[in-house]
Amino acid sequence: MPDKRSAGLLVHRVTDTGVLVLLGHMGGPFWAGREDAAWSIPKGEYEPGETAEAAARREFQEEVGLPPPGGPWTPLGEARQRGGKIVTIWAVEGDLDPALAVPGTFTMEWPRGSGVLREFPEIDRVAWFGLPEAARRLVAGQRVFLERLAEQIAEDDRPLPPPPGE
Repeated sequence: MPDKRSAGLLVHRVTDTGVLVLLGHMGGPFWAGREDAAWSIPKGEYEPGETAEAAARREFQEEVGLPPPGGPWTPLGEARQRGGKIVTIWAVEGDLDPALAVPGTFTMEWPRGSGVLREFPEIDRVAWFGLPEAARRLVAGQRVFLERLAEQIAEDDRPLPPPPGE
């Protein structure tokens, strides 16, 4: 059985106070009330025949409800998640208003075993976070992409501002 694959887009912006990234809080009853390790880069699975780039664009649109920002995409590579899924992420610089997000939905049986199907948002809110806070909020298997983004920005000779208070 081939590995499940997922692709996504990490939108970021560089400000006077540091790098901010756009994350989505995972929807559904399992994630309700959780903040730490409960946010994700907008991403989703794709099937053979669909390119990772096309899936990243489609999934961003589906999960956030807005088109991805224009501009060049920077590959941040792949990472295998704890469950075995391989995630491929690109970064793009942009500025989106989280208040305009209209997340897509999914259907699942809830409560489990009840036979009742309910609809939940794929992500229930979208927000900007600085890299240290994003690392705390992001699911563990995706944190590597924050490190790669920071390295990429540093390689581009764009000095990162010092953290607040330094």
